[in-house]
Amino acid sequence: MIGLLAGAAACASDDGDGGGGTGTASDCGYKIAFFGALTGGNAQLGINIRDGAKLAVDQYNKANANCTVELVEKDSAGDPAQASGLATAVVQDAKILGTVGPAFSGESKVANPILSKEGVVIITPSATNPALATQGDKTFHRGLGNDASQGPGAANYMKSVMKVQKVFVIDDASEYGKGLADQVKQTLGSAVVKSAVVKEQQTDFGALVTEVNASGADSIFWGGYLREAAPFIKQFRDAGGKAKFIAGDGVKDQAFVDGAGAASAEGAILTCPCVPPEKAGGTFAADYKTATGRDASTYSAEAFDAANILLAGIKAGNTTREKLETFVDGYTGQGVTTTFKFQENGEIAPESVAVWAYTVKGGQIVAVEETPKS
Repeated sequence: MIGLLAGAAACASDDGDGGGGTGTASDCGYKIAFFGALTGGNAQLGINIRDGAKLAVDQYNKANANCTVELVEKDSAGDPAQASGLATAVVQDAKILGTVGPAFSGESKVANPILSKEGVVIITPSATNPALATQGDKTFHRGLGNDASQGPGAANYMKSVMKVQKVFVIDDASEYGKGLADQVKQTLGSAVVKSAVVKEQQTDFGALVTEVNASGADSIFWGGYLREAAPFIKQFRDAGGKAKFIAGDGVKDQAFVDGAGAASAEGAILTCPCVPPEKAGGTFAADYKTATGRDASTYSAEAFDAANILLAGIKAGNTTREKLETFVDGYTGQGVTTTFKFQENGEIAPESVAVWAYTVKGGQIVAVEETPKS
């Protein structure tokens, strides 16, 4: 947190707003929101993010007890159909200046225009569809690489490290899943022997298992979330399927391993444009475990960084949505995951992006290495 606040202070402007966390009544009582799934089949991914943001807010409030910031939780259940109502509720609360999230790409596509129109600052630590940066949402920021980096990273890892020859690509037709799968197909080219689409909340994959086995594919790439990936891989392995299983960050959580069973998940490769939590800077990993009783997981550290950027802006006196937006647009600082400097479209600088490969080993997800750039 020290690095973030130091970086923020260096780029903050003296706007005469009585800022700097002085604790005067007019500068206190502000809020930031967490926007993402806390219930539903993909809730654990949202919980990881919420808890990272909460750690940042709790640490901030301990250091600024005379002028605290509230974290408001907006549970989307990962459902784009709920995003409009939640975004409207956020913008109607004038004390909410920014959001950590939305967490998923589908809900982001719906919510971001509503949030941006009313000036609410968006820093997503996890929504990776590249198209989100092209919607024209002026307050949008993404605190990690997008699927235009993750997709090729995963495909290059499959080709150069895993030496796959025939790939069956599956996606769930979501903004995130299809977008990631399309990036992988584009990079793999003729190595893709077949593709298929599954339905969200699908539980019976018998026909797809038969189709994959009949295709002769030596590997499967899954574009989608853990809710469907876990039963699929269990049914595939139970039917004797031997193809290697590769998926993106929407599957990278212990809930996938627990849902599939350790034996079925063993050896799965999961990619993510996120830093292994144990490699995050400072005391983040230890602090998170002390606060939650659990090891940090996917996007916990990215959410911690996103929240800290918003908090640094508020502490520097940027206590209107417009001023906080200007602050974040010009922000430069070192977080626990990477160095932050946002481009005009809200993406972080390319040199700050890294895509990691993880594997399931002995029932646990462990970091392997960064994926090749090409």
